[in-house]
Amino acid sequence: MWVARRVLSSLVKRSQYAGQSGLFCRPQYGSFPELRYLQCTCCWRSRVPVASFETLNANLSSSNESCKDDASRTLDTCYTPEQRDAILQLLNTATPGELAGIKLLRGRKSLNIVEYRTKNGPFKTLESVVNVPLLKHKSAVIVFNSILNPTVKKERKVRIQLAKFIRPEVDKSWLEDASSIVSLICGTNKIAWAHVDRGMSVLDWQQVDCPNFLRGTYMASAYLHDVSSVVALLPSADFYIIEKSSISVQNTALFPIMAHMRAVEAMLFALLEPKNSLPESNIPPRVLNMMRTAVGRHFGLMVGESRTSGAQAVRQLMTESVTQKFPRINFPQDLLVKYRNSFQMGSRRGGEELCDALLQAIAFYELLSDCS
Repeated sequence: MWVARRVLSSLVKRSQYAGQSGLFCRPQYGSFPELRYLQCTCCWRSRVPVASFETLNANLSSSNESCKDDASRTLDTCYTPEQRDAILQLLNTATPGELAGIKLLRGRKSLNIVEYRTKNGPFKTLESVVNVPLLKHKSAVIVFNSILNPTVKKERKVRIQLAKFIRPEVDKSWLEDASSIVSLICGTNKIAWAHVDRGMSVLDWQQVDCPNFLRGTYMASAYLHDVSSVVALLPSADFYIIEKSSISVQNTALFPIMAHMRAVEAMLFALLEPKNSLPESNIPPRVLNMMRTAVGRHFGLMVGESRTSGAQAVRQLMTESVTQKFPRINFPQDLLVKYRNSFQMGSRRGGEELCDALLQAIAFYELLSDCS
């Protein structure tokens, strides 16, 4: 106990002798009164300058005040006249597709901008942009800065993103040049397809029954007859996108279904791929695989590792096609009439392949746009 008292007494005497209070000591000389010094308790000579709490609090306070000042300023005063003109020019003239390429404007926001300026006229101030639904102050600042400083993504990064849902890996420019695609879904007893163009319009949408599927011992000639009949009906397109199922090879109970899917998939590849499209040639492959799980995640249909029905999503898309000015996808009138009652709860199983074919086509274009 006496040792502790002796040490404490020594510390007090040394502090009084130095004219200081505690370990944090003011410098006797110098022009930086905002600094304190941490005195070494071993030699009592070495001193390390440290920032005072007052200085730290003052810096934090000034930083908070500047944030408050920026938040209170109007959007128009945050940019130069030249910058305001550039932002307004783009927002008033860009198409929904061009707006979707800007950060935060993907999806519904780009359509809201076009709808707002069509109804209310062109934007005259940056502050008026926050009147657009789903686009508030903080989001508007990010959008404006993205317009003024567009980011250029590296091609290699785009390739990696495309490889997440497309096989084999192809050059992005080939896909962007395509005017239309045919999305193909193989079921247990039918094949469905959706022919969709770059403008997100459905050109063809149907399915064909295949009576020889999963019959007997998977006779190659019988399978070839059914698959060839479907290929003969398919419209011409730049790419044919075939769904890659997510059935695991470790699930032995589903092995017959997996073998069936692989057989149909291989025949579609062989019948649709041009003979001159070889790996060593410069001609891109015309038949591609798209991951079923990627489409499911894109539309929020995944529950764990399982994918739920897309019938409700398709019903909503068909409704929006006639109720919205800028729907996600456009249907011709005859197809709306033909399938208006096909995806109700009672008849959902009969149109599952049709639903998946359409959703895969939409996901292809939208995921490709996300990689831009």
